[in-house]
Amino acid sequence: MLFQPTADAVYGFPNARRLAHVDSTYQRIEVWDTPQLGRMFTLDGRPMTSTGDEFIYHECMVHPAALAHPSPKTALVLGGGDGGAARQLLKHPSIERIVVAELDAEVVRMTREYLAEVQGGAFDDPRVELVVGDAAHYVAAAAEAGAAHAAAAQVAADTATASDSAHAAGPAAAQARAAARGLATATTQFDLVVFDLTPPDSPAAGLYTPDFYMQLKRVMSPGAVLSLHLGSPYFHAERVAGLLDDLRDTFAIVRTMHTFIPLYGSLWMMATASDTLDPAALTAEALARRLAARKIDSLKHYDPALHAGLFSASRSVRDKLSQFLKPSS
Repeated sequence: MLFQPTADAVYGFPNARRLAHVDSTYQRIEVWDTPQLGRMFTLDGRPMTSTGDEFIYHECMVHPAALAHPSPKTALVLGGGDGGAARQLLKHPSIERIVVAELDAEVVRMTREYLAEVQGGAFDDPRVELVVGDAAHYVAAAAEAGAAHAAAAQVAADTATASDSAHAAGPAAAQARAAARGLATATTQFDLVVFDLTPPDSPAAGLYTPDFYMQLKRVMSPGAVLSLHLGSPYFHAERVAGLLDDLRDTFAIVRTMHTFIPLYGSLWMMATASDTLDPAALTAEALARRLAARKIDSLKHYDPALHAGLFSASRSVRDKLSQFLKPSS
């Protein structure tokens, strides 16, 4: 099995053995067995994850952002049909609800059958809600529902205020206050968003846009943080720079992460984006305290010692991206 990240670069696993394949409505899904990385999952011939190194990608996509939040309760995973991101999110004991919006039900089925250790039973956890369908449609619907709830909550709050004035201690006032509280907490908002989609040059291209990021902000709670993967700074420098420019146009705080992922054959970049939280600012000591408080002690790649380096780009990467990034204002 060979991959071609650019027109003139090829790498792969010549001794990979295909175990299963299916052509779904959206893409060709294949599972391979490799001597180096165990079972590997591909979409339209592109490597997505493997049992041998998935923890590198999923731990970096989830934990820096989740640990930056003091107590994340809700999370939205866009894509993520292999279940790896949900599995990592469930390690945080404050999590009450995770929505995984995956386009292709066959991705869930194939990975559940052939890469069960990646899912780790995440989709069987009652806190995880699997929504099969277009992630953009889900976000749009959630944003509209949130706006409707907010409007209803305002009406209820106004009613509560009027009731308080007329019957400060009466049952009508108590009922109105309870209704206002219920509507205010019923909005569809998320503390964490994990953008675990196929690359921007795939059918998911429409979700890597400033317009969609603005739509996402409508379903992000105050103090929320987004994480996403960007690509290789060596193979996809112009694309990575464009994604960073768009994120910086939308969010106040954007930080890049950098780690080598064997399956992808390259240094790989990810990012966090928020209007309030800065995962890169966390010290190793603060991270160690939060990991201990949350009783997270089974990670294989990410830890406090790695954190600062994860958010540090080499000079060669900075120089490579600077050729394409918009000038800083």
